[in-house]
Formats: sequence, C-alpha cells, structure tokens
Amino acid sequence: MPRAERHEIRHEIDQLEETWRKAVLHQDVPAMDALLSEDYIAITGNGMLESKEQTLAALKAGSLHFDSIELSDRKVRFYGATAVVTSKAEVNGNSGSGALSGAYRFTRVYVRDGHGAWKIVSFEASPIREPGEHK
Repeated sequence: MPRAERHEIRHEIDQLEETWRKAVLHQDVPAMDALLSEDYIAITGNGMLESKEQTLAALKAGSLHFDSIELSDRKVRFYGATAVVTSKAEVNGNSGSGALSGAYRFTRVYVRDGHGAWKIVSFEASPIREPGEHK
C-alpha cells in the first residue's frame, strides 16, 4: 500500500476509534451499531464472549457504562482490507458484573466491507498487571 494511502486510511481508523470511544461514553447505540459487523465478537476484560447483539443490549440498558476512557499508545497495522489496532486504555466505569476501572491493553480488528466501510469484527481487552501481580 502506498505511503500516502496508508496515512489516509490510518487517519480514517483513528477517527473510527474516536467514534467508538464517544459511542461507548455516551451510550450511543446507533453509532455503535454502525461500527460493528454483524458477526462481531468480543472477548471482554473479564474473559467473557460478547456478540454484537449483547454489546448493543448492554450499552442500551446502561449495564455497560463508562465515565472516562483515555486511549494512548495506539498502533495501527494494515493487512490488505484488514486493520489491526492495539492500544492502551485507562478506563473508569461499570459493567454488568461490577466496577470496571484501571489500565487495559486491547486489540480491535477492522475489516473493510463490500461497500468500502470499515467495520469492527473483533475486540479483546486484557487488564494490565505489574510483574508478579496476580488477579
């Protein structure tokens, strides 16, 4: 991929990451629905699998609520029509199973669909632990 095109697509992915962050913070179900592919699957920070329907339902019900999400250390890599984003997130909020706060590393995978739109197909989050720290 030519450098200029990669830079333009990188900017597009950065904007989608911000759209995702705002959708989660403001519980914007339509925006999240537009971002996620129909076969989206997540592995949450507590190791649970979550489908698109489950993600949207949790957002709509307010059982997944964030007061803040600060992203840093973002890396975007491209493999044809696939973009892999890794980043660090400092979060403060609540999930259906309790408080959700601290530092996480995550991977989000985007795939360009048949209409040229980037859709999130996969997400995985893991809590950051200090060496020797146990769950």
